[in-house]
Amino acid sequence: QPAVLARSPDEDTMPPAPAPVLDRATLLVERAALARAGRVVVFTNGCFDLLHVGHLRYLAAARAVGDVLIVGLNSDDSVRRLKGPGRPLVPAHERAEILAALRWVDYVTIFDEPTAEDLVAALRPDIYVKGGDYDPTGRQGKPLPEAAVVARYGGRVVVVPLTPGHSTTDLIRRIRDGR
Repeated sequence: QPAVLARSPDEDTMPPAPAPVLDRATLLVERAALARAGRVVVFTNGCFDLLHVGHLRYLAAARAVGDVLIVGLNSDDSVRRLKGPGRPLVPAHERAEILAALRWVDYVTIFDEPTAEDLVAALRPDIYVKGGDYDPTGRQGKPLPEAAVVARYGGRVVVVPLTPGHSTTDLIRRIRDGR
């Protein structure tokens, strides 16, 4: 006979997520320690509203290019400004907890700005990773303002191909259409 839990695990009863969710000041201290240890730090950012296989493959690819992966997560207000009313579907603290539980993610931080330029300038990751819908040159695909910040301090920008047919917008559309 399988065991039945008396109640579902919640924030108070679950073990802590394996990766810390840190504020910017604490993350900067961690970043300095990683630099002193000679670790190659990779940074990426996004809304990660409804996590799907495209996100997983993207994060795995980002982690593969360095030793440590830091994920910058758009705050709820930031997502609303970028995606419009009705988004995010999942609150930032829950999105951060989900990301922190992934084996490829070493640190998560939430930021409120519309882009991660200030965060990238502060963290100075060795490698900045973004999805294939972005273009560091701004000629094809969405512009990538963080690329100029990375270039100023001598970091590297890596663009990871998207997983075709997998986006949060498409997933929301399929749910609404009942498919």
